[in-house]
Amino acid sequence: MRMIYRALLPLLVLTSQLAAAELQWIRVSDDGKKFVHTESGTPFIPWGFNYDHEGDGKLLEDYWDDQWPTVEAAFGEMKALGANVVRIHLQFGRFMESPTEPRQRSLDQLARLVQLAEHTELYLDLTGLGCYHKQDVPAWYDTLSKEDRWAAQAVFWEAVAKTCSASPAIFCYDLMNEPVVPGGDKRRDDWLGPGFGGKHFVQFITLDRNNRNRPEVARDWIRKLTSAIRKHDKLHLVTVGLVPWSLDRPGMTSGFVPEAIADELDFIAMHIYPESGKLAEAIETVKGFAAVGKPVVIEETFTLKCGADELEQFIDQSRPYATGWIGFYWGKTPDEIRPAKTIPEALTLGWLELFQKKRGEIVGQAGQHP
Repeated sequence: MRMIYRALLPLLVLTSQLAAAELQWIRVSDDGKKFVHTESGTPFIPWGFNYDHEGDGKLLEDYWDDQWPTVEAAFGEMKALGANVVRIHLQFGRFMESPTEPRQRSLDQLARLVQLAEHTELYLDLTGLGCYHKQDVPAWYDTLSKEDRWAAQAVFWEAVAKTCSASPAIFCYDLMNEPVVPGGDKRRDDWLGPGFGGKHFVQFITLDRNNRNRPEVARDWIRKLTSAIRKHDKLHLVTVGLVPWSLDRPGMTSGFVPEAIADELDFIAMHIYPESGKLAEAIETVKGFAAVGKPVVIEETFTLKCGADELEQFIDQSRPYATGWIGFYWGKTPDEIRPAKTIPEALTLGWLELFQKKRGEIVGQAGQHP
């Protein structure tokens, strides 16, 4: 399948040039509850994939220089599966030479990726400041003070926004994947949360909040980075990917309380992996995020803790509260996985088949453009 997409890609690019030029911008609707295409006013429901790595676990920046056809093929495959949005994770260490100097080569590759998105008519959710592989985090980055670290993060986002501001293919900028403000009084000694599968997805925005209110720290950080983006880009949407335990409830929390930060964001992005037998609990969590009155995109979900049947029930039951769902794609189509020989393959295949099944129901019935 991948070889077919590679062979057909020049033709696909050529025939989609006109369509790419007419790709519509996305904005929040006038009632503040959903997304619409700016020019036509037709609904836009994000339905797509996190393309965070290929099957070998390598991150995008590890192979997009010398294996660009792999990226092109993946975009063609995701489009063919029915996606309209792809979430890309940009690593801080790959984009910054120093606290004040972005890496132009990486920005050039990002511009190339944006062009690919335009040609394949896929919108991008650009998630930044990743430190997923701890070994790739610059040593100088971890020695910075909170103020200097935030300043370096602002330089990153200013450079990304300047690169992408003119393209309608940008659905949103996601400031960081699963940021957290420390909750304890003891100063932390590590900016990253515990690893999972060799990757660090949770990141702290400060090591010591100095007795400040946690949501206040979160708001200040969001304002700092949003201001950097708005220097070059006044239009594209801004959000931040929140862990499900961000709600102001007893127990563990992230400090990014939706009610406290919603005014700083264009919409709410949340991550949730429903557990088998606990769908009602998962729906209550989604309702908690939706209560702030802004569009909610479930930016990460998957058959990690439940089967495809229950995930389908979760998607159906969350539709009154969410207006977008993004799962995962790791470089293999359903035809390439069948028959599934391992548990990970079976989970992935179940998700991809569900994705194709629900696409027409959720996206098609909304009347939006493919």
